[in-house]
Amino acid sequence: MSEFEVHALCYARRDGVRGDHFLGHAPDSAEPHPTAYYVWLARSPEHTVLVDAGLRPERAARVPGLDYTDPVRLLAGFGVGAEAVDHVVLTHLHYDHAGTASAFPRAVRTVQQSEVDYWTGPWAKRITREHWLCDEVELRRLEAAGERLRLVDGDAEVVPGVTVHLVGGHTAGTQVVRIATAAGPVVVASDASHFYENLEADHPAPLLHSTTGVYGGFDRIRELAGPSGIFLPGHDPRVLERYPTDSSGRIARIA
Repeated sequence: MSEFEVHALCYARRDGVRGDHFLGHAPDSAEPHPTAYYVWLARSPEHTVLVDAGLRPERAARVPGLDYTDPVRLLAGFGVGAEAVDHVVLTHLHYDHAGTASAFPRAVRTVQQSEVDYWTGPWAKRITREHWLCDEVELRRLEAAGERLRLVDGDAEVVPGVTVHLVGGHTAGTQVVRIATAAGPVVVASDASHFYENLEADHPAPLLHSTTGVYGGFDRIRELAGPSGIFLPGHDPRVLERYPTDSSGRIARIA
């Protein structure tokens, strides 16, 4: 089994407030709490795996105050063309994580069956908040992906050294990704823990599908990372402070 090198690519930044990010805080809390948006790249001699696909440009234009770079262009500037990616793992189908999934022509997209079932089923259509969280355009493209769409149910291997693990909580079918590296396991938590503080303080974010699922996800991330492993939250700017970055300040080498 080859070991992977892992990079976090910050494709967008936005000012935020603490009330947006922690359950129990007033939504109008004025305490600043900025947010970052990532895709994650895992490369070995055999495979190039992208975890999440970010926000597509047309949708990004509708987000006020977003400092945005097209994730596909950010990857290309890092020397990874869209055609080089052979697998795209979608942790969940929110608009800021699945928006450019169709831009990678050779890639197999791996997503949980329960996640697709939820977004294509009756409940998401009845819950008003879900209408802006889902990218309907990209969801239709994903449904049409045919043999390049791989639906899994629970834990599964993507390629040797990269596995997905169903945790739910944030959405019906949120999955986290465990990657084997020379530094030990790296777990891409994505929005199973938006910020380091969510998991470290056992404090969920307010945007969730199941509260108990979120707490169970925290436990599973800890288990998968182990005592010396690394976990990467979905929206924490501090990822770029904890790990060395390139000259752009947007791409961090994790392991």
